[in-house]
Amino acid sequence: MIGEFYDVVIDCPDPGALAEFYREVVGGRIADSDGDWSTLVTANGRRLSFQRVEDYSPPRWPGQDHPQQIHLDVMVADLDVAEPLVLALGATLLKGSPKNVGFRVYADPAGHPFCLLTS
Repeated sequence: MIGEFYDVVIDCPDPGALAEFYREVVGGRIADSDGDWSTLVTANGRRLSFQRVEDYSPPRWPGQDHPQQIHLDVMVADLDVAEPLVLALGATLLKGSPKNVGFRVYADPAGHPFCLLTS
């Protein structure tokens, strides 16, 4: 095991409003909200976060002209230890990924983005 599942992050135009919507649907509390990011934590500790995306284009169902916009966050103890392990599994460090801010962005072997982060 390289890390621990931590969060599911959903792109959206208004993180606070979408967090409140899901709080009403599944309960819990909004633990973090700054206008560009909101995190909902459920009673059993599951996290669902929402990040602001400028010029957001919602997914369309069915079809892939506007695919679903979601990524996983994986909590690790040390980014420098975890990075070569996920790269060896077939991940790719994405161009422009920050190096010294507590998280890094990768693509899985099928091209889906995911983040490794530290607490």
